[in-house]
Amino acid sequence: MRADRLVSLVLLLRQHGRLSAAALARDLEVSTRTVLRDIEALSAAGVPVYAERGRHGGFALLPGFRTELTGLNHDEALALLVAGSRRGAQAFGLGSALASAMLKVVDALPESYRDTAAGAAERLLIDPETDLLSRRLIDEEVPDAVVAEVLRAVFAGHKLHIHYAAVDQTPQWRMVDPIGLVTVRDRGYLLATRSGADRTYRLSRILAAKELAEPAQRPDRVDLDRAWQERSTRFRTGGDQVTVLVRLNPARREDLVGTALAVLAEEAEEADADGWLRLEVTFQDRRHAEWALWQLATNAEALAPQWLRDALRDRAAAIATRYGVSS
Repeated sequence: MRADRLVSLVLLLRQHGRLSAAALARDLEVSTRTVLRDIEALSAAGVPVYAERGRHGGFALLPGFRTELTGLNHDEALALLVAGSRRGAQAFGLGSALASAMLKVVDALPESYRDTAAGAAERLLIDPETDLLSRRLIDEEVPDAVVAEVLRAVFAGHKLHIHYAAVDQTPQWRMVDPIGLVTVRDRGYLLATRSGADRTYRLSRILAAKELAEPAQRPDRVDLDRAWQERSTRFRTGGDQVTVLVRLNPARREDLVGTALAVLAEEAEEADADGWLRLEVTFQDRRHAEWALWQLATNAEALAPQWLRDALRDRAAAIATRYGVSS
């Protein structure tokens, strides 16, 4: 639509100061002639755009010119906060608003949304460097109704009632104080406190949610990046984790590191003619360790603990028996 293109043209000039007709045509994916017609239309509408001639000339707006974009709805304003990452918009249920919101930048938000955007920006963290399991995750679907309630509670600072299905547990209703939202490789997490204790809830496991009118008990300001790092560290160092000593083909190093919780030590085996590595790594539990080593087949050898060697040997023997030559 031409109206959208005119808005985009004004925003480009605001962001870059001065652009040639050719540069504008390239960014807007139209012809130079179309850009010139749009410039004339803006001038006729009272937008103070002018031409600078010469080798480094182009079109620019008069200094200090500012325009408010109208028609910006609540979801579009929130989508602007995660516009730098399409993953984040999808994880927080804002994907449908992203396309239209990208035409409207925070710099030009109406006054009624500007304060909301400033306060809400610190409540979203998009793709931090670490996730809870340090491995590639698959997409998860979260009902729009759940995301909408969680978002409202997070940004309004209200308590949240969630029906949560923890792993291997019967779903239960829980009252929480929401802190912020984090998305990691397409998985969304709600950081909250419950009875004063830190809690992290995966959005896909929230079956239902209800924003309450009661204010949440939480600090006015939050360093979401730091909070996520602290919770990730506690997760990696707790539970039923196991440490494994592995002899590994260097070509498969990234495969092992990508699924392990942490690498504690690593060294090349100087006496090994194959040039294999020796790594000490941790896994979430015994099942996780056995699964990870089994995926590497003959490219890895578990040196310790003995129970892992026994488990892999028994699994290999069972496979050999299943596929053995029949008499």
